[in-house]
Parts: sequence; C-alpha cells; structure tokens
Amino acid sequence: MTTTDTNLPDFATRMVNLASPRLGTVAVRASDEFFAAKERMLADSEPVFIADKYDDHGKWMDGWESRRRRDGGEDWCLIRLGVAGMIHGVDIDTRHFTGNYPPAASIEACAGEAEPGPDAVWTRIVAPTALGPGARHFVAVAEQGPWNWVRVTMHPDGGIARLRLYGQPVRDWSTAKPDEEVELSALRNGGRVVAYNNAHYGNVWALLTEGRGRDMGDGWETRRRREPGNDWLIVALGTPGVITRIEVDTAHFKGNFPDRCSLQAALVKDGLPDSAVVTQAMFWPGLVDERKLRADSIHGFDGADIAALGPVSHVKLNIHPDGGVSRLRIFGRPAG
Repeated sequence: MTTTDTNLPDFATRMVNLASPRLGTVAVRASDEFFAAKERMLADSEPVFIADKYDDHGKWMDGWESRRRRDGGEDWCLIRLGVAGMIHGVDIDTRHFTGNYPPAASIEACAGEAEPGPDAVWTRIVAPTALGPGARHFVAVAEQGPWNWVRVTMHPDGGIARLRLYGQPVRDWSTAKPDEEVELSALRNGGRVVAYNNAHYGNVWALLTEGRGRDMGDGWETRRRREPGNDWLIVALGTPGVITRIEVDTAHFKGNFPDRCSLQAALVKDGLPDSAVVTQAMFWPGLVDERKLRADSIHGFDGADIAALGPVSHVKLNIHPDGGVSRLRIFGRPAG
C-alpha cells in the first residue's frame, strides 16, 4: 500500500490492496505450505530476510513456500477477499526468494458466498506469467470482476513473498436503509484516497481502515514543512451522501500531530479525472472550519460544526501546517 517508487504502475499507487488483512482478506487453504505459512503472503508489511532464522522445517522465509514437488503437480492457495472488488492489477512479489521462487504463476478469480467447490466457474485474470528471483512482478488485469475469491497457482512450486491485488472495493448501495448513517469514507465501502501533496511516512491507505491506529506508522504522516502553506489529502467517498458526522483521529501522534485541521467538500461529476479533481479542490466550499487538534485524540465534528452542503462525493482534509493523522472517518446518509 505504501511506496515511494515512481516507476510502479499506476494501479499499484492509486488503488487499494484488496488482498490486505486490514480488509478481512484471509488465505483459506493451500495445497502445501511446508516451508512457510500461506498467511505470510498477505501481510501488509514489506517482506524481510533474516539470515540466521530457522524453524523445524528449515529456513524461515517471509512469505508462502511449498516443498519441492516430485509428482508433476502444481501448488495453489485459495484466498477469500474481505470485500468484493474490481481487480485492476496484481503484484506477485518474490523478494528474498532467489533459488526457491516459482518459475511461473497464474491467478484465477470467481464470485460467490460459499467457498468454491469442484464445480466452481473460475475466470483466469492472470495467465501463467514467468517469474524471476527476488523481484516484484506487476501484471495489469483485464477481467476485473467484481470478485471475492482468488486462487493463485505456482507452476510448479516454490515461494511467493507477497501477493497484492490492487483494485476498488464494491458495495451494493441498494441495500442501504433510508436515513441509515454509513461510514462513507471507509475502504470497505468503496472510499479511496484520490491524491495528497505528501505522504513521507506511514501508510496513507490506513487512514480509511477500521479501528484505531496500531502505532505511529499506521496512518498518514507528512514530512516537516519548511515553507508556507499546509498539507492536504483528498478522499472520494464510496457513494455521494449528506455528511452527518466526522472523526479526525491523531492516535499515537504526540509530538507530530497537526496543529489544526479543516475540511472542504463537493459533489464531483462522474468520470472527472483525478488530476482535474485536485485542481478543483482548491476552490471547494468549506465543510468544517479550521479547528485546533490535540495529540493522540479522537476529534469529533457534527451538527453545527458541519456546513450544510447537501450531497457530496469528495472530501479534502487540510492539516495545518503538517503532521500525522491516524484515521479519517466521514459518516453520512447515502444520497441514493
């Protein structure tokens, strides 16, 4: 979810990782995980190599690794996504797997409530793709879904450090009850980070996840600003709605929380490029006037704190002048 590599494909920097355990994604079962557990492949952290770490099965590796096959078969792992979503691209990461990486891998997907059985109809979203040692392999996806089950197959065996499935969560808003208050900004409801001026530290996508931050790295933090102005971030809501309540949480940010914050919002036309949204956002009306913030605290705004702008689709959080925010929660009633 977090990267400063400007050479990464667009989907890897602008889409959420649907394979993240933050969203409830789990590795359900695997054909083999003798050397390294399948759950490690989904970890949000970057893979590491610990030279002198061994366990009862051999060298400890940070990823999913099967034993050496001698039967002509292939190893696979079944994954249930925490939220159904459109998958736009994948990252099959073999970092630290140098003599034990799979020569190739493929990915299939399907949709359904129950675990796919023998008769399940799978769609291949990534054809068998050649892999190399110790590298990230990015593949764009044409058959995008929405899906909630994924099966990755190694041809024939080996180890994958991380699997990232970049895309957009999909929620059926027709099931929302009239006047129901929903967290419109939540990742699992389709909220996404459109743009930001700086995200030097932490994980910007964590801003829209559930729970309070685990530590100072579990949120959005900018570098120390040495020039006039302020830092900002724009969020697209999962669906347009009328804002009723907002939370700005500075959990764990004690010597580096923003001094103040303010919010703007607008109803943006469908299909407008994100680059145009960033420009327009400079002129959006105020949603919440500038307010003082405190260290390691949840700041709630509701009622008269929030301007009556009607339905909005995008919200801009301004922090003055810089600092860190753990979570941003924007609640409201879907506009229908």
